[in-house]
Amino acid sequence: MNFELFIAKRIIGNKAYKSSVSAPIIKIGIAAIAIGVIVMLIAIATGLGLQQKIRDKVVAFNGHIEITNYDTNASDESQVPISIDQDFYPNFNAVEEVTHIQGVATKFAVIRTLTDFEGVVIKGVGADYNWDYFKEFLVEGRVPDFSGKRNEEILISTYLANRLGFKVGDTFQTLFGENLNKAPRYINYEIVGVYNSGFQELDEKFCIADLRHIQRLNKWEADEVGSFEVFVEDFSNIDETYKTVFKEIPSLLNATPVNQKYYTVFEWIKIFDNNTYGIIAIMIIVAGINMITALLVLILERTQMIGILKALGSSNWSVRKVFLYNASYLIGLGLLWGNLIGLGLLYAQKYFKLFPLNPDTYYVTEAPVYISLDYILLLNIGTFIACLLMLLIPSVIISKISPVKAIRFD
Repeated sequence: MNFELFIAKRIIGNKAYKSSVSAPIIKIGIAAIAIGVIVMLIAIATGLGLQQKIRDKVVAFNGHIEITNYDTNASDESQVPISIDQDFYPNFNAVEEVTHIQGVATKFAVIRTLTDFEGVVIKGVGADYNWDYFKEFLVEGRVPDFSGKRNEEILISTYLANRLGFKVGDTFQTLFGENLNKAPRYINYEIVGVYNSGFQELDEKFCIADLRHIQRLNKWEADEVGSFEVFVEDFSNIDETYKTVFKEIPSLLNATPVNQKYYTVFEWIKIFDNNTYGIIAIMIIVAGINMITALLVLILERTQMIGILKALGSSNWSVRKVFLYNASYLIGLGLLWGNLIGLGLLYAQKYFKLFPLNPDTYYVTEAPVYISLDYILLLNIGTFIACLLMLLIPSVIISKISPVKAIRFD
């Protein structure tokens, strides 16, 4: 039998213990751990959720890695075509991490109505285009279908639809400039869907249409595209995968990972990690200090018991273990309530969208949450160990208690 665990259980189960002087302080310590766990869970879940959402929005418009020609073009318009007759297309078998590759092209245009106009970038896509991201962003209508003959279907953003007064089913004239000596060419597009990614910098710019129109306007061949967008399985390894992709493509082509192309965006979302780490550290320290206070009160309240145990031959470490077992129970109780409340709030936000955010600042309309068993277990185990280690120091006071003085009755 574990003698120390037996004593700790008897103390915990004692009714007098629950109504003692230390009871309110113990409850405060449990509440501190519970509140700390709630705050940490929310910080991690929303931080990771926000990072993933923003990352997915940028990837939807660019892919994880973009393969282009080497040129001096720093704009959003494709100028130098690439032949699709490449070893890496349509299947990038040389790199296992690549899940999909698609050919696209972009061209500047002006949408003209009777009363207004707007400059946009028409992104031409083909039958190989992965619509998974935009299906998630879709708020009205459907995504275009470019698997058959060339057509004038187009997908525009909610931002442009509201700005120009468009709705699904409307048609509009789009002008494409050639040069100063020629009149602009135009295409009458039909709106079949409206999307809203929440990323206004991209929503206000991109419309998705048929790649074959861009090829015709640029006088390219049917087997030429402006660039290739590469999607990979694990974003966390994007830098290593990018280097592998770069080695596998011809020397005349360049590869750019999305975190380099949109460097400022990805540097901004990295700040969330520092904020999360800071919150976790502060919450663990606060919870630990409260538990230290509770443990000290427990020790002072049980001074006579400590003296008796020592007089019966128990070592200092054996007596310390009794109180550490007791403290472990209290920490576990705080973790239990913290997880129940914290996860309850997170699931409520995930399914009911209780807390909105300003998309102009955060690029999302509500606080996204990412819930994973991995970080929940690590957080609980880490918090438990950290609090327990912090309690080792105040438990040293037990070794300073003299049995003779402790059991003396005045």
